[in-house]
Amino acid sequence: MKDIILAIAGRPGLYRLVSRGRNMLIVETIDEKRRRFPAGVRDRVTSLNDVSMYTEGEDKPLMEIFDAVKRKEEGKVSALNYRTATHEQLAEFMAAVLPDYDRDRVYDTDIKKLIQWYNILVSNGYSEFVEPEATAEAAASPAASES
Repeated sequence: MKDIILAIAGRPGLYRLVSRGRNMLIVETIDEKRRRFPAGVRDRVTSLNDVSMYTEGEDKPLMEIFDAVKRKEEGKVSALNYRTATHEQLAEFMAAVLPDYDRDRVYDTDIKKLIQWYNILVSNGYSEFVEPEATAEAAASPAASES
């Protein structure tokens, strides 16, 4: 994903970094309105590239999880309605996407946020979550270690 996608604490949705100013970032909403505004020093801004999810082993980067959701949902918006989903439905969805996720440290709210963010990105034209060469390397590395 070439754009830098951001989450801002206390604000719904996702944002694309447009520019950097002095002591602020200029961000644009990822929706049909594409509204721009400054995010100041006091805003807790997090790049989605820096977010990961707990697993039983090493933490998994969020972009790789988005890619797994994309494969599961065949590149479409998630069929699961995160707003009305039960705990069991969310756990089943997460197990299908990331089988070794840490069931004690990944909460329902985390799974709902994952689905919500994935839906926002896909419905606004973002479909490549990992670099193509990174995907090719990941697919080739298990075969290389078996030789």
